[in-house]
Amino acid sequence: MKTHPAPAKPAAALVASLLFAAFAVAGSAQQAAPDTTAKTDASKDEVVELQKYTVTTGYRSPKAIDQIPGAIKLISNEEISNTMLLTDDATAVLARTVPGYAPATQQMQNTGETLRGRVALRLFDGISQTTPLREGSRNATFTDMDIISQIEVINGPSAAEGIGAAGGIINYISKSPTKDGSEAILNTKFYGQGYNDSSGYRVGLNYMNKQGANDIIFGAAFGKRGIGYDAHGRRLGLGASGSTNDSESKNLFIKVGRNFGENNAQRLTLTVSQFRIDGKGHYVPDLGDRALGLTDSAKRGVPAGAKSEFNDFSQYALAYKNEALFGGSLNVQVYKASQAMRFVAELGGADKQDPLFAPLGTLVDQSEINSQKKGLRSSWSGKDLFGVTGLEITPGFDYLDEIAQQRLALTNRVWVPPMNYTSKAPFLQASYTKGPVTVSGGVRHEGGQLQVDDYTTVYFANRSFVQGGTLKYSETLPNVGVIVRLPQNWSVFGSYSKGYSLPNVGIPLRNVNYSGQSVAGILDLQAVVFDNKEGGVSWHGKQFSFSTSYYRSYSELGATLSIDPVTKDFVLQRRPVLLRGLEFTGEYKVNSTLKFTALYSHTTGYTRTTQTGPLIRQQGMGNVSPDKLNLSTTWKFMPKTSLTLDVEKLFARDINVGAAGEEHTGGLTLAHLTASYSTKWGDFSVGIENLMDKFYILPWAQIDQFNNYFAGRGRVISVSYAVKF
Repeated sequence: MKTHPAPAKPAAALVASLLFAAFAVAGSAQQAAPDTTAKTDASKDEVVELQKYTVTTGYRSPKAIDQIPGAIKLISNEEISNTMLLTDDATAVLARTVPGYAPATQQMQNTGETLRGRVALRLFDGISQTTPLREGSRNATFTDMDIISQIEVINGPSAAEGIGAAGGIINYISKSPTKDGSEAILNTKFYGQGYNDSSGYRVGLNYMNKQGANDIIFGAAFGKRGIGYDAHGRRLGLGASGSTNDSESKNLFIKVGRNFGENNAQRLTLTVSQFRIDGKGHYVPDLGDRALGLTDSAKRGVPAGAKSEFNDFSQYALAYKNEALFGGSLNVQVYKASQAMRFVAELGGADKQDPLFAPLGTLVDQSEINSQKKGLRSSWSGKDLFGVTGLEITPGFDYLDEIAQQRLALTNRVWVPPMNYTSKAPFLQASYTKGPVTVSGGVRHEGGQLQVDDYTTVYFANRSFVQGGTLKYSETLPNVGVIVRLPQNWSVFGSYSKGYSLPNVGIPLRNVNYSGQSVAGILDLQAVVFDNKEGGVSWHGKQFSFSTSYYRSYSELGATLSIDPVTKDFVLQRRPVLLRGLEFTGEYKVNSTLKFTALYSHTTGYTRTTQTGPLIRQQGMGNVSPDKLNLSTTWKFMPKTSLTLDVEKLFARDINVGAAGEEHTGGLTLAHLTASYSTKWGDFSVGIENLMDKFYILPWAQIDQFNNYFAGRGRVISVSYAVKF
């Protein structure tokens, strides 16, 4: 079989040189070790003590990580920037730094990118980017990553930030000016794979100004991607849900803040964020053959339909903070958010056909999910209350009003009717620290209401009339935990919490295929409640640290995605789900110039094969990914110079052999390299994704779904330049 011609790979000499440098890291470090340990007081200056970080996600006020009874991951700006030198994939940094996060899809969609086997709630400055009413797996690409200062990840089911956090919470925190004066940073990046249509670029400008009590940050970015190629020189396939290949993105971000009042204890912050990524429509799918091992590809052509796929996210928020109100800190945020996601047009897609518009098998149509949110987030936090040192109490109230629907855009048909969900959620969180022990607990009451009007399903579902109605949800969700800081820098923790989410409501609504049903009578619309138990141990020293945790999560009426053997599409099943997992992270700082990190995760999920019976069917890639091991080395071998080598390994897995749900996924090992050098003229960087140019099938594409047999990217070389002025 003949594929696209494979011209000589670019910068082969550079790759070889950087490989040699990477291997030299270990040798140089080993040779230098005796000299380093032989030094006296000077050597101590080379050892950087691990910092104590704080997070706000789930607690609404800064909370030291060593006082939180749970597995928390804080992804630093350095980790984000290093990943962005390799790829513009928004979720790649999560896959490489968070133990329980599944491998990235390399697509506009994030299907299967679960956290601990379930869908996570994604927040941007505390505001939900997730649409659980109609989860389209397209909510991970909602802003330009250059505006993000850090990412806070709360692992495991949680109700602390509202519905949708089945697997945990991922909160993207935007940057803020930190020093007086003005500063502008221009970031440019160019990348390619050596083929004339594979190149892409990105240009971004961040301007920050802080003058006394006033500050502003302005960010604008534009990016354009070419088509990707695998390691065999074959164009990558176009995702059935949308691809970031052959696309362009635009981002605008403005945040204005003002401190006022006595001692500047009060603050107002106005934020505007607008992001859009569009497919350019220069290619059409060139389907492969799974039986022959021929992956899906793309060829030049005009796509079916008249509209390209896109993600369009807008967000407006006004926040008020008063750090001296009744001896505590008040935080109030009101917001409005709009999210629209258009999917790829299909020619002859069975579920979109209708003889009223065109003969069966000839109709072209494409779907679009739209969500409109408005809400309020509020909390007050007080420390050392009632004269009790170490006591902190945080009451609060959240309100959400969301309307979500899915339409067939070209024929203007309702596929999923408008769903209006309102939530009123008071909560109370408290913690008490006495010496080495911190005990925390709280409760949140989720009072929700889902309203759906009468509607009629599409032709594929027999034009079934469904009587509308209102469903009420009421759940009280407690949490409790304890962390003990032991001598010699050891600590242990244990926790119990209940999480709460709605299933992917839109799927059962659109799949009703006979008349006489009502919204109130559809069992699949019932809420999903999770019981999560977790325990762990950690040790932190000046040079070495590690943490490990074990968790067990159970939902009596879970929400599992399986593949329909006929349509190859996802089917929502409401059966009990049991998840167990083990996670490990470690870091070793040899000295101020050399650092090693490692993470490992193992998760298993079980459900029933039928509506009744034991939990014996193991969950596959649609929910739970195989074990993974990620290793990283950063070496600052010269002043203002840094070299980072990342290795990510996904283990092979065979589940349900000889039974329903049988699934086989192969393992893979990939290496990535970045090198940076700072000068007075700016920072120059090189990133090489898939350093060894290894051919592989994306893990989520190894299971047979609708048009999803995709290879991963071959070697990509990126050159970046950043300058401050």
